[in-house]
Amino acid sequence: MTGSLVVGNAYPEDVPAIAGIFGPYALESAVTFETVPLTEREWLDRLQAAREVGHPFLVASFESTVIGYAYVTHWRTKPAYSRTVENSIYLDPAHSGRGYGRILLTELLDASAAAGMREVIAVIADGGSAASKALHRSVGFAEVGRLQRVGYKHGRWIDTVLMQRSLE
Repeated sequence: MTGSLVVGNAYPEDVPAIAGIFGPYALESAVTFETVPLTEREWLDRLQAAREVGHPFLVASFESTVIGYAYVTHWRTKPAYSRTVENSIYLDPAHSGRGYGRILLTELLDASAAAGMREVIAVIADGGSAASKALHRSVGFAEVGRLQRVGYKHGRWIDTVLMQRSLE
């Protein structure tokens, strides 16, 4: 394989690529409960919100092309949850199965720990993709719960699996 993966902070100029990666997931899959693609403005707002609270928002680039992104958001807004975050990670499907997701998620966990986060929650649509559960398991997440029939997309009810990883 030629080229190498580079993981770093996301910047506004990465937003079109981020929106392009996410759009098909929203429209065609059950891995997200979004049903329409987010606009570039909405992605800029998410990026800015992450920066304002010191949460990492990363992109993975291969041969100077953004092929994935990962970020964390507050798990809940109550003050006692301030060090617990929920992660999101998406790769361009053309680059899946090569270990890039694991590299990106590992970098996100390291950046989250450096930012003072202590617990990371993954909310994974069950039936969306077994790959997401396997990815999270590979970096130390454990399944801690299930919410039944909480999402409705593509004509069916979908459960979510809750996975958790401690950063301490």
